[in-house]
Amino acid sequence: MKNIYLYLAAITIIAWSGCKKNDYAEGTLSPIIAVVDMKALYKGADVTLTSDKLNGAKEMVGVVISDATSGNAPAGVLVVQNNRRNAIRGIAIELGAAAANYIPGDSVMVQLTGATLTKTNGSMRLKGISEAAVTKVASGHSIAVQAVPSGRIKATPDVYESTLVTISSAIIEPEPQQGETYAGDKLVNDGFGKVTLHTEAGANFASAVLPFSANFTGIPITSIANADTTIQVWPRTINDMFALAVIKPSPIIIAGYLTDPSGGDANQEYIQLIATRDIDFAATNFSLVTCNNAGTNPAPANGWAQGGLRSYKINLTSGTVKKGQLFYVGGNKNIWGLGTTDISNAHWISSTQYSTVDGAGFGTATGNLLANSGNVAGMAIFAGITVDATSIPLDLVMYGGSGTVYSPGPPEVGYRITNTDYYTTINPVTRQNQAFYGSGTNTSKLTLPATGNFTQLGGVYDAVTGRWTTGRTVTSIPLSKTSALSEIETDKATKIQN
Repeated sequence: MKNIYLYLAAITIIAWSGCKKNDYAEGTLSPIIAVVDMKALYKGADVTLTSDKLNGAKEMVGVVISDATSGNAPAGVLVVQNNRRNAIRGIAIELGAAAANYIPGDSVMVQLTGATLTKTNGSMRLKGISEAAVTKVASGHSIAVQAVPSGRIKATPDVYESTLVTISSAIIEPEPQQGETYAGDKLVNDGFGKVTLHTEAGANFASAVLPFSANFTGIPITSIANADTTIQVWPRTINDMFALAVIKPSPIIIAGYLTDPSGGDANQEYIQLIATRDIDFAATNFSLVTCNNAGTNPAPANGWAQGGLRSYKINLTSGTVKKGQLFYVGGNKNIWGLGTTDISNAHWISSTQYSTVDGAGFGTATGNLLANSGNVAGMAIFAGITVDATSIPLDLVMYGGSGTVYSPGPPEVGYRITNTDYYTTINPVTRQNQAFYGSGTNTSKLTLPATGNFTQLGGVYDAVTGRWTTGRTVTSIPLSKTSALSEIETDKATKIQN
């Protein structure tokens, strides 16, 4: 009978994984509650769980994500997450020595009646759960891993605490000394916030050498000390860290753009860029490519080099800029379109009449260099003036709606990406290559700019490591016919450090 019960319980875990808050089976309330609903019962004071408080439920189901065997898990704590009502949530269960009986991927059923929902040092936990109240019903269950920016974890810790997350393309601050190990607390920065990577001295990987840059996977746990709240991410094993290759810094970074000038768009749109080193464009050529995907289109077989009305290239082959200097590429030198403030005193590297002149190598003359509505659009910087389907940009920005811009193939086609604050060439969850916008986790895009506004991208870029210590965020700057250049060259613009 016990084996039959365990089999049925395993089926129950799967069948009920997507049930709604109030589940009914032949008129009876579901005996299982989602973790998201159980955690919502906590209002700042301990809660003794009863069937009434649990809306008729008596138990929860989930998958074990903690790994006591590695030595890097809170002592006597079993961490379980589940995905019910389209919400992945986790909970730490104080189980004592019995927590070591379970490994990641075990499916468990936990009896809740009489347990206490509480917070210990800021971390939400279940207390009063006996060893007999936890039943393993299966092994080898897949574990959902969420790739989450650290800033989002810090902003909504109750959502991500006690779940398995990956913080992508992050660096250790300060840069590790030669031979420095994982042991202790290390500050991790992914450009969107900073969290603490915590490794117990007794963990079996504590003496391993700490990488400078990696995708760091682990379980977020809240910790409060001296009234300060800290998010600690506890990796489970050495395999939770995936070291990344050193990124070559980009000499040019996209810092802003105007997509919707006053009056007509023809020859009035422009892109603001910033140099991360001194550049003589006559000696070292670059090119800027924009893409516009209006209407319903197939994925571009030649990527950024598709040409026609899909992409337009401008070569940067003359002029100079200094490290940290803002400069411009685009049409006429007006801040907000024809008849507005002349900004020819800004540092222009290319002023191209794109509405009457074809692109340099590809791209049909167009009155709309930068889309201001509709499907996803973008811009990218390339080394040299030769760009084809295999070319990898130095930096890129995508913004706008959706549209068909990527196909997994074979052959795989679309707009190639590089490692930036928003994109990564290695999937942080699967650790597989993802070389295009739209592939894997490379789906981030900025919103369409507000009508008549300049889009300023503010962040901090490390010119030595090629990493974003603060990722770019959008500030929309309303413009008028008399706006001054200083209004788009503010202290909120992207900054270069080192």
